[in-house]
Amino acid sequence: MKIQNAYVIVTSPGRNFVTLKIVTDEGVYGVGDATLNGRELSVASYLTDHVIPCLIGRDPQQIEDIWQYLYKGAYWRRGPVTMSAIAAVDTALWDIKAKLAGMPLYQLLGGKSRTGVMVYAHANGRDVAETVDRVGEYIEKGYKAIRAQSGVPGLSGVYGVAKGKFYEPATKGLPEESVWSTEAYLDFAPKLFEAVRVKHGMGPHLLHDVHHRLTPIEAGRLGKSLEPYRLFWMEDPTPAENQEAFRLIRQHTVTPVAVGEVFNTIWDCKDLIQNQLIDYIRTSVVHAGGITHMRRIADLAALYQVRTGSHGATDLSPICMGAALHFDTWVPNFGVQEHMEHCPETDEVFPHAYRFEDGYMLPGEVPGHGVDIDETLAAKYPYNPAYLPVARLADGTLWNW
Repeated sequence: MKIQNAYVIVTSPGRNFVTLKIVTDEGVYGVGDATLNGRELSVASYLTDHVIPCLIGRDPQQIEDIWQYLYKGAYWRRGPVTMSAIAAVDTALWDIKAKLAGMPLYQLLGGKSRTGVMVYAHANGRDVAETVDRVGEYIEKGYKAIRAQSGVPGLSGVYGVAKGKFYEPATKGLPEESVWSTEAYLDFAPKLFEAVRVKHGMGPHLLHDVHHRLTPIEAGRLGKSLEPYRLFWMEDPTPAENQEAFRLIRQHTVTPVAVGEVFNTIWDCKDLIQNQLIDYIRTSVVHAGGITHMRRIADLAALYQVRTGSHGATDLSPICMGAALHFDTWVPNFGVQEHMEHCPETDEVFPHAYRFEDGYMLPGEVPGHGVDIDETLAAKYPYNPAYLPVARLADGTLWNW
């Protein structure tokens, strides 16, 4: 069996997605997600101009060798563009291999470690009352874990708060700019979670995304102030380039820490895991080299009792979600999976076998990872340039968004 053809599909059913399709000379094909939010065309070009020519004629069943070829053979390793492209190839090849085996991907990985994948929803509101109500709505839907984000008094734009029904931070045209105040946020955040616990009790798992906004000592202060409300995790409390910074956070709080949605390889999280400075690793299939590399990250994490909590926002296509759910069903040291509902247009372009039931996602039983792309429908949604926002302090200093 040989790879006969491969090509990239860029479509925007509600938001931009990049998909790689690999076709064999026996007619079996696989699809992989290559979306990099705000930089989509860079990955599309990397695949079309540099990767696809190297795939034609290769045996699609040699997943490990192809992964190593694309990683080591390029010389310029790592980075979001390279690893998203490798992930797309890897995901498509695992899709092909599982289809050839006639089994759902999780079976090929080693079978189930659990009967369902616990996912967390996003409850957000313009103020505390609205967020508290949204948490209640997701509890009624059966979610056992819920991320809570709220507008902050005095700040016009806050991360995680949707303008409409579906939260999508990327906006058409040039990047939007918002003003950030750490002081206002640190004073406000504990009040949000006090209100959620008063209304909904200690039963639901509550999560919160800081989105890289704090210094290490500020993150320690936040984690300490949130301890009475028993968070499942505090996500991305500070930028992770300097991983020693997380030692300072650990010294000041026992609130669990989750990091890694922007990580691309095992090297980005090696020290955080080995030094037990985090509790959950949030790498995703699409941005961390696919199923092949995610397994290595999870195996390292398991040695230090760090669990997985993969990124799963709408900037990952249903293809990535399908692959992630098969991975989550198998991985022994699973924690939770992020889940944001895609808009109806996206779901139509990417028909999928996975489904939500009583707080859990199930990957489905069809051979492969269970997600496809309707190319005819995808062609009706041309690429629409969009950028993620940027944040500034009140004095104009550029800050971490």
